[in-house]
Order: sequence, then C-alpha cells, then structure tokens
Amino acid sequence: MRSHARRGAFIGFGNAAAQAHLPVWQSRDDVVMVAATDRAEARREAFLAACPGGRWHATLDRLLSEEALDFVDICTPPGSHAGLIRQALRAGLHVLCEKPLVTRAPDAQMIAAAAGAAGRAVYTVHNWLEAPICRKISELIAAGAIGAVRSVGWRTLRTRPAAGLGAETANWRVDPAAAGGGILFDHGWHALYCVTRWLGAAPQSVEARLETRRHSDWPLHDTATLDLDCGGRSGQVFLTWAADERANHIDVEGERGRIRVDGANVILEDRSGKQQWFCPPPLSQGSYHPDWFAGSARDFCAVMTDGAPGNLDEAMLCMRLIDLAQRSSDAGGARLALRDQALEAAAGPSRQARASTRKKKIGAPNAVSSTNQLTLPNSAKASTR
Repeated sequence: MRSHARRGAFIGFGNAAAQAHLPVWQSRDDVVMVAATDRAEARREAFLAACPGGRWHATLDRLLSEEALDFVDICTPPGSHAGLIRQALRAGLHVLCEKPLVTRAPDAQMIAAAAGAAGRAVYTVHNWLEAPICRKISELIAAGAIGAVRSVGWRTLRTRPAAGLGAETANWRVDPAAAGGGILFDHGWHALYCVTRWLGAAPQSVEARLETRRHSDWPLHDTATLDLDCGGRSGQVFLTWAADERANHIDVEGERGRIRVDGANVILEDRSGKQQWFCPPPLSQGSYHPDWFAGSARDFCAVMTDGAPGNLDEAMLCMRLIDLAQRSSDAGGARLALRDQALEAAAGPSRQARASTRKKKIGAPNAVSSTNQLTLPNSAKASTR
C-alpha cells in the first residue's frame, strides 16, 4: 500500500461508484480505496472483486469505527446524503458526495456549518463541467470569444430516468423520498451549476413550473421549466423525462457572438463567421463517465491536501435554486426572489419537500435501500445509486 496515499472508503457501491469513481481512484497514486459498505449484500462481491485487498463492512458504524480513513466517497441515493455526510464529518473525515448534495435547503445549511466546525471539506461531484463539450464552452467564455454572456439556454431531453440497480420498480429515481424530487433534482442539479457558472452570477430570482406530462404513475414531476434572472443576464432551463428522444441542447448568447451545441459539436458564431469543434461524447450519451469524474477527484484531492477552494458554495446555491423553483411552482409559476437562506428556512418546506418528508416517515426507519427506504443516523446501512 502506498504509505503517502489518502485512504478512502465507499458509502454505497452501485453503478456510479463501480463504473465511474473506482477506476479514477485506482488510477491515482495519492489515493487508495480501502473499504466499502452498502446495504445490498450483493454489492459485496462486486466491490471485493473490483478492489482486491479492500474490506467490506456490513454497516456504516463498523466502517467508521474499524477503518483509519481520510475521506469517504458517498454514492447513495440523494435522500440519504445529509445523514451520511453528518455522520462522516462527526468522524473527522473529508467527504466527496455525488450530486445532489442534499434534497432540502436546511440540510445544506447544516452541512456547511458542520463542515466548518469540523475543519473538513465537503465536495460535490459536479462532473458535467468536465465533459469535453462543457470544458470547451467554459474555455471559449473565459477567452472572451463571445464577450460578456447575456443568456444561457439549457435543454435536457430524456424518455425516462436512468435505471438503477435491479428491477425498474425499485428505481430510486422515481421514489420521492430517495430521490428528493423528479428530474429537477436528477438533471436539474447539473444544469444549474453549469448555467450559473457560465452566467458568472447568482440568479436574483427564479420562475419555475414543475409538471407531469407522461409518467403519471410516478409520484413526482417528469418535467421542469426554469427561468433565472441574474440582473441583465438570464438562464433558461428545460428538463424532461417525457421526450421522444434523448438529447441535450445548449445555447450561450454573448454581446459579440453565440456558442451552441449540436450533438458532439460545439459551434461558435460571431461576426467573423463560424468555427466548430468536435468534442465527443454527446452529453446525452451514457450515464457514467470516469473521465468526467477525474476532474472532480483531482479538485477534491487538492481541497484535502492544499486547502484549495471547494465547491460547497456552488452546491448550496444549486440547492437554494431548486428549493425556490419548487416554491415558485407551488405558487403557480410566480417569480420569486432569492432571499436570505434563513428566511427560506423560516418559510417552511415547499410542497414537494413536504411530500418527500411524509413518505420518508412512512418508510423503514433504520436503513436506506436501493428501492425506497430512507433514513439512517447511527445504525445506518448505505444503499447504492
């Protein structure tokens, strides 16, 4: 074992951990993954086969008490994140967590306070910024290719949510308690950190509508439309699981030109003409991309080692925007201002959050499953994404 390497463990070893995270960790000289836990016992054999020399723990409590760790990599359904992060911080560990970081705005505030008190990093996997298409867009904006950005349009079209482990009926993405919400939490988180990064400013207000257009048998929305006002700049986000195709479209308008995405092509149009770059794969191709995760792993290690700035503020903004979008939709699509987070919390949960909480209370209290059980403090077992 590399004596200088940071020691990590997986909490949840499903598709994201096995197909995206582990290959990257195994390619690095400064990290070694030594253990894992997951409620699904079938994942034990998968982990031990993929990570020779690793140790499996039946519960999170045992993993935290029996392993000497520097960090955990959380790859469980979103509804479990807040409790797992809190438990890891109490154990004095850094935390890398799959998106969305949490599913409720008050939990984001709690985690920020806990991370500060513990002096540990909490880093969210914002891996789409590392997709070749998105890297090229960021590069062109940073180079001033279109001047100051005026608007960003983002469209994610899917026919249904990605499948989880096991049968479709056990897909956590269609369980409000496990997922936190519908496509707004699944693809909306990606859209929001990319759009706000390119706009270069936090939105001042949000107008949103959450709908069920096709999948009425699921107790959550399959379509979301958001309009973000950044004071002279704007973002438009459309997300759906009810499309007839699988595609992504991005359109960035600047004062001197335009950047748009067509499949795997990034196209720059300005007064001098048109330039095009082929940046495969298309954003709609596949669900797990180790090369995209590599940038998140690199930046997380820099935060642990050098105290480099993390992305907790960006993740908290995403959560605030999702919470505000839910409230806007509850109010019939009213435009709502991004207020102080304490005021947001004082206003109480949105209708979507209340529905998720009601279902959470009905479910099993002591475990997170890969289907629909949720919650966990100290005796918790982890589930897979």
